[in-house]
Order: sequence, then structure tokens, then C-alpha cells
Amino acid sequence: MTTATLLVTCKDRSGLVAALSEFVFRHGGNIIDLDQHTAEESGSFFMRLVFDISGFRLDRPGIIAAVAQLGHSQKVTTSLTFADNRPKVAVLCSKVPHCLYDLLLCQQLGELGGDIVAVVSNHDHLRPVAQHFSLPFHHLPISLEGASGGASAKAHTEAQQDQLLSDLGIEVVILARYMQILSPAFVARWHGRIINIHHSFLPAFVGAKPYHQAKERGVKIIGATAHYVTSELDQGPIIEQDVCRVTHRDDVDSLVRKGRELERQVLTRAVKLHLERRVLIHGNRTVVFS
Repeated sequence: MTTATLLVTCKDRSGLVAALSEFVFRHGGNIIDLDQHTAEESGSFFMRLVFDISGFRLDRPGIIAAVAQLGHSQKVTTSLTFADNRPKVAVLCSKVPHCLYDLLLCQQLGELGGDIVAVVSNHDHLRPVAQHFSLPFHHLPISLEGASGGASAKAHTEAQQDQLLSDLGIEVVILARYMQILSPAFVARWHGRIINIHHSFLPAFVGAKPYHQAKERGVKIIGATAHYVTSELDQGPIIEQDVCRVTHRDDVDSLVRKGRELERQVLTRAVKLHLERRVLIHGNRTVVFS
């Protein structure tokens, strides 16, 4: 069975589900999964429609053209993907391995929904991790010969990263504890296609050693947040979050260990949701279909 996934966003009105379902029926398809949501406060309609195209009376270019025509006639924004077209993914990381390990293991188990084809880092520390999973490792340090000043060095490295991602045909970029701030220009080029992970103490504990600050304040819950990257640091649309309870018995090392566990789980879940085409961005929010 070969499936296609259609994501739909528009202003809510009656007859939308019927029109979209009739489109699949009329061309010989079969609906496998359909989920929808109406945001009453904005009057917006969202839908995820998965359908079998094995018996479709249109070839793929025909399906793409027909969906575009459907979107125009119904005044809806559509995004169509085919399940056997797996997105190519690059992982950007620095020195901390836990999120990278979890993503690569998920891929090795065949559970990711896309293909990680490269690991890119500003340090060489995680090369053995990529090698263990037989993946290319690209070391692009920030301080490069011929680049003067920190800002120039970062711009030079970003240009190299951008060229590498383009050459590899990358569609999604994952920041697996990549400890660098991306420029607004870079983020704009990859709008809605960069996923980041961080602890959920923000904005309460800003800066270095957030777990030390959390311990000093006696927090009772710690968490992790995965979100799309925007030009506003750590303010992009949230895809996935999780928390766990902690007590006075947890020292800083225990908090860090539990935080790492949450980070790797939340990031991998967010990446899978994105690659399975379950996320719709709406302003600075997301609609996530389970």
C-alpha cells in the first residue's frame, strides 16, 4: 500500500470534510486516517488526511496538480507528501551526545520516518558516534583560518553549513544540543524546517547552569521543550514537551541526568511527529495530530 498525506489549513466553513473526502473517493483512493480540528477563537480549520493511492486513477504529477486545483477551488492551503518519499535529515550538534544517540538509534530501528544522512558539528567530539552508526560526520569549526572575528567566523561557518545542506538535499535540520545561535538569515531560509530542544526552565532560569539555579530555587518539576526555530531565541512554535517531578533529594547531577532523559525523548518524539507530517504551524503555535 502506498499512501499520501494531505495537510489542510483554512478558515472553517461547512462542507470542507465532505469536499476533501469526495476528492479521494472520486479518484479511486481510500481514506486510511482523517483527523481534524477547528480553533474556535480564530475560526481556523486544520485537517490531516492520509489516503491509499494504490488504486488512484491519477499518477503522482496528476495528484499534485489535482490537489493544487482543489486547494484553489476550496480556498484552502494544502501540503501534499507521499509516504515513500522520505525526507533527508541533517543533525547539528556540538559536544553533548545524548540527543544524537537517541535520534540515530531511532533511525537504526526504522522508527524515524525520514533518513538522517549527515551529522554536522562545530566540534570533533561526536565523530565516533556518527561512525558507530555508519554516518558521514562533517566537522565545521567556528574559528576558521581566514575568518577574522567571531561574527565573521560564524558567518563563514554558516555559509559552509548552508552549502553542505543544499548539496546533500537536506529537507529538515535537527539541533541536537547544537550550542550556537543561528543567524536570522539562516533561520529564514529554513523556516518551519529546523527543530531545537532545550530545558523548560526558560524564561525563569536564563544563562549558564540552569540546573544549579533550579536546585537553588527548589523546583519540583523539570522539563524539556522541542520547538521550531525562529529568529526569536527559543520562542518558536512548540511541537512537544514533557516534565518529571523532582524533590529535595535530587542533587544537581540528578537533575541534569533526568533533564537529559527528557531532552532526548522529547526531541525524538518531535522529529517523528514532523517527519510523519502530523504538525501544522499556525502563527506561533502548532496543531499536532496524534
